[in-house]
Amino acid sequence: MFPSSGPVLLSDVAAAAGVSLATASRALNGQAGVGAALAEKVREVAHDLGYVANVHARQLAGGTTSVIGLIVHEIDDPFFTEIAGGIVRSALAENLMVQVSHSGRDPEQELREITTLVVQDVDGIIIAGSGYVDPAKEARAKDVLQTYQQRGGRVAVIGRHHLGVDAVLPDNVAIGALAADHLVKLGHQNVLVASGSEQLTTIADRLSGICSVFEKAGVQPTVWHDAFTLAGGARIASRIGDLATRPSAILAILQELRRQGMRVPDDISVIGIDDIAVAQSLAPALTTVAVPLTEMGEIAFGMLRKPAAVRPRRRIVPAHLMVRESTAEVRQN
Repeated sequence: MFPSSGPVLLSDVAAAAGVSLATASRALNGQAGVGAALAEKVREVAHDLGYVANVHARQLAGGTTSVIGLIVHEIDDPFFTEIAGGIVRSALAENLMVQVSHSGRDPEQELREITTLVVQDVDGIIIAGSGYVDPAKEARAKDVLQTYQQRGGRVAVIGRHHLGVDAVLPDNVAIGALAADHLVKLGHQNVLVASGSEQLTTIADRLSGICSVFEKAGVQPTVWHDAFTLAGGARIASRIGDLATRPSAILAILQELRRQGMRVPDDISVIGIDDIAVAQSLAPALTTVAVPLTEMGEIAFGMLRKPAAVRPRRRIVPAHLMVRESTAEVRQN
């Protein structure tokens, strides 16, 4: 954190790292002429000292970067692709560029990405993807972002709870409840839920909604956890043969079930969440709880471009059920 005598300056970073002011500047801005090891050392010193570039001063000096930083969990996940599309289109309308980086759902990597964007003096930062149930996992990132905002930067997040900035939040408890309620109404009692880690707030909230509906209906779902990715969902679906009795419905990956020779929905009903664009193009088309991904990106960008409020803004985005061909009533034997 900053010393009581005032904010940490670039000259402080240079002195602590044992380099010239010019070298410190090049290292923190990713410019050529500084070795990788030395640049990493300078970045670590800057982080340890709590150095954050004064974005507002840079703007007054006419040195804005005209770049928005976007950090996503998985750059090749269609979920984040659609969110990024909304952000990029909104940015282009204001002649801004978007620099996208990938955290891999690793809090330490995410912190490094945030710090890199801050020292590059980007005009604003958007972070998309679930946060963590334990706020301590995001505490350091929160500190950096709060200081960045105090110095003129703007931040917005999508699907995060604990960072203390403007946020666009899907109603994940309601999303889980919608999916479970649809299966209950179709008569499904033996249900497998393909879930990500309960350490993620998105998963914890969705499971809360799912389990509350199933509990009221007297249904006890089987819940299997894997990585919160398409590959993780596919791994869970591939293990269905391990069960003594095959479930009648699954919140899972349609393609993997078809590779196993299961007929959907004749053999098993499938329901997904988020309604990525490809969902309706699958065969059969996937029943899903639709979340307006592109719109969430647009909303987050709009928040980013507004002046900071006294308290962080919250925008809850509703979801709705899209019933397609992949779910059907339970067939009585």
